[in-house]
Amino acid sequence: MLDIVGEYGPRLVVGLLTTARIALLAFALAFLFGLLIAAFRVSPVPPLVRAAGLYVTFFRNIPLAVLMILVFFVLPDLDLGLSGFWSAVLALSLYSGAYLAEIIRSGINTVAAGEVEAARAVGLTFTQVLGLIVLPQALRSVVAPIGSLFIAHTKNTTVAALISAGELGDFTRRAGSASANYFTVALLVAIVFVVILVPTGSLFGVLERRVAIKR
Repeated sequence: MLDIVGEYGPRLVVGLLTTARIALLAFALAFLFGLLIAAFRVSPVPPLVRAAGLYVTFFRNIPLAVLMILVFFVLPDLDLGLSGFWSAVLALSLYSGAYLAEIIRSGINTVAAGEVEAARAVGLTFTQVLGLIVLPQALRSVVAPIGSLFIAHTKNTTVAALISAGELGDFTRRAGSASANYFTVALLVAIVFVVILVPTGSLFGVLERRVAIKR
């Protein structure tokens, strides 16, 4: 393994940085999508409810690899071609956004109905109730599921190897082929993910305890 690190170390670092960029950018977009779709799902406007339901149903049930390929190869036909990097960001954000929407919606459902009714009684609009009363409590109650999704989301970046996005999955494929030692390269990448994601899970655990709603 030390030979692999010595020979491919710089490429490994580049792959790790690319993975981090894809994961963070895509999760930030996914979080925005998730908030918006969750708000639509609980809105009093039936067309928005149906549209949000279709989004969740579609993107939760299409394989990520297929979605990645669709974004990378189909968008150019619409004159909207993206690089492998940005195709990965877009596909991952759409995919994870559907799961985040359901996580946030489950958090919304934990907010006491009496608080919502009281907010409406004093004249707050749906948007105000959602933004000022419901979402702050909902997000605090779903930190652990969001953390679990972020870990899965980060591992899902390796699917971008299909479109040569330059992340760790792509590094595994290229370095494994060049060295004719796929096992060692894959084991090295697996260790990198463990070293990064175990502390990440612990950080989400700390955050969950700090923002937990005392009942």
